[in-house]
Amino acid sequence: MWSIFRKEVASFFNSLIAYIVIGVFLLLNGWLFWIYPETSILDYGYAEMDTFFQLCPFILLFFIPAVTMRTFSEELRSGTMEYLLTRPVSLWGIILGKYLSCLLIFCLALLPTLIYYFSLYVLGNPAGNIDSAAVAGSYLGLMLLAGVYAAIGVFLSTLTKNQVVAFLVSALVCYVVFVGLDQFSQLFSGSVQYLIAQVGLSIHYNSLGKGVLDSRDIIYMGSVSVLFLLLTYQSLNNIRK
Repeated sequence: MWSIFRKEVASFFNSLIAYIVIGVFLLLNGWLFWIYPETSILDYGYAEMDTFFQLCPFILLFFIPAVTMRTFSEELRSGTMEYLLTRPVSLWGIILGKYLSCLLIFCLALLPTLIYYFSLYVLGNPAGNIDSAAVAGSYLGLMLLAGVYAAIGVFLSTLTKNQVVAFLVSALVCYVVFVGLDQFSQLFSGSVQYLIAQVGLSIHYNSLGKGVLDSRDIIYMGSVSVLFLLLTYQSLNNIRK
C-alpha cells in the first residue's frame, strides 16, 4: 500500500498539472478571501474565517476531482489495470494507497492557508481576537469533506477510462451530496425536509464550523467516505473477475 501511495504522490508532483491545480486553488482562495470586494475579509472588518470556509467547499468541487480523476482512469486507459490487480497487494491496499495519496495532496495544498489564520490573529483588535475553536472545527470539517470528495472521485474513476468524464461526474456528484440534497429538501416540509437535509453534507460541515465537535457529524461524514470506498472495492472486484 505504501509503495502505491509513494508512487501516486511522486507521479502527481512529477507532472506540471499538479502545480497548476494547487496554484489555482491557492490563488483563487487568496483572491476571494483578501481581494474580491464582495468577500474580502479586509472589507468585512471582523477577524474571522467564515468566508474562507464557506467558499472553499465549492472550490474543492473542482480541485479534488482534478486530483482523483486519474487514479484509476489512467490505469484503465493505459491497460495497466490488469497488471496492477495481479500484483501481490490486496484490493484494499491499492484503494487506500491511491485514496490516501489524494488526501495528502489536499493537505499540502491546504497547509499554506494557515497563513490566513495567523494573519487574522495578528491583525485582530486586540491581537488574538479570533475564535480559534471555530477555525479548528472548520478545518476538521474541511478535511472530512475532502475525504468524502476524494472517495467519490476515486470510485468514479474506476468506472471510465476517460479522465475528463471522471472529473465532470465527480464534480457533479460531490455537488449533489454537499448542497444538492439540502436544496432538494426545500421542496418538502416538516420531518421529510429534515431527513433529506440530514443526508446531505452541508448541515454537518456547517455544524463543525461552529466549533462544537459533535461526534455524530464526524461519524456521518466518515461513514460516507467509507461507503464510497466500499463501492470502489466492489467495482475493482468486478474488473478483476
